[in-house]
Amino acid sequence: MLRVSEIFHSLQGETSRVGLPTVFVRLTGCPLRCTWCDTAYAFSGGESLAQDEVLRRVAAFDCRTVCVTGGEPLAQKACIELLTALCAAGYSVSLETSGALDIAGVDPRVSRIVDLKAPGSGEAAKNRWENLDLLTPQDELKFVLASREDYDWAVSACRQRRLFERCPVLFAPVQGQLDPARLAQWLLDDKLPARFQLQLHKVLWGNAPGR
Repeated sequence: MLRVSEIFHSLQGETSRVGLPTVFVRLTGCPLRCTWCDTAYAFSGGESLAQDEVLRRVAAFDCRTVCVTGGEPLAQKACIELLTALCAAGYSVSLETSGALDIAGVDPRVSRIVDLKAPGSGEAAKNRWENLDLLTPQDELKFVLASREDYDWAVSACRQRRLFERCPVLFAPVQGQLDPARLAQWLLDDKLPARFQLQLHKVLWGNAPGR
């Protein structure tokens, strides 16, 4: 059984899949409390669904791209089996995870989007650095940044650990805290091989759940 906050069809708003029609499976629960979290409604509630029912609801959207997100999806042990089942059903699957939990058991067919927590999140101490050694070119590493201090921290981590050479790296500003144009200029000034991203779904629909 899985505790599910919502299953919905939208455009992917982040990562290299941005703009792709995608079915999102948002699992309930998260052990982190980031200061800028925009999905606190997924901390609790939701409904208990069997894996087969989740697959049935996903199939009803007739879309071959699926993103399993949260909360923190890996906080539910059944998430690992769900990811494998989605891959076996022929979907192109991505997982959005904080990186605070072990990603080693995730099906290798899944693109793991690891959100490494900068100091401004208040949760940097929970980063599981061992996960970085498991990343492959099909995975992606995301930094959500609230300040210049967060940016400098992220750049230092990428350079010291050679993360730019391991997988695509994404830098994004916290909405309402860091001016997107300022972050974009920092990336250009430092000539970083990172992808700047905004959350497309928020540009289109604001902060509405189910988008």
